[in-house]
Amino acid sequence: MSVVADTTLEAVLDRLLLADADALDSKDMQRWLSNYAEEEEASYYCRSAENTENGLELGFMFDDRRARLEDRVTYVNEIWAGTFQDYRTRHFVQRISHERIDARTVAVHSNFAVFMTPQDTGITKILATGRYDDTVRLSAGGGARILSRRAELDNSVLPRYLVYPV
Repeated sequence: MSVVADTTLEAVLDRLLLADADALDSKDMQRWLSNYAEEEEASYYCRSAENTENGLELGFMFDDRRARLEDRVTYVNEIWAGTFQDYRTRHFVQRISHERIDARTVAVHSNFAVFMTPQDTGITKILATGRYDDTVRLSAGGGARILSRRAELDNSVLPRYLVYPV
């Protein structure tokens, strides 16, 4: 059986994954938010794979609707600004599979590694590794936005607190 690749769809998905990583690495939370669908059910969850495997809802971040994503941007940009030890991140993301759910929706699975460098030490460490399970909404104009992201972390303990989404 031969599988025909949809290179146009793959390019759109990869552009979205890279745009999201670049927004986070640039600390541009408004641009990060623009990668998400404007639908009310747009969401971002981040928890350890261990908690997921054990049916535990406890996680690092639970933004269960678009308004909470908007709140996260406000908190990072305005409320928490200057109150935490800042760090630089570098995201490495690789799409590993995707499948169409319907004409406008695609399930996308990617592996990721996020490195962080605190301003005080300048020593780079691994912040997190894991898998993104995304539901992506396609637009009529050929673009795509994340409807939901589940960041499942391989590590259950992080080397520091999270301020920015992984």
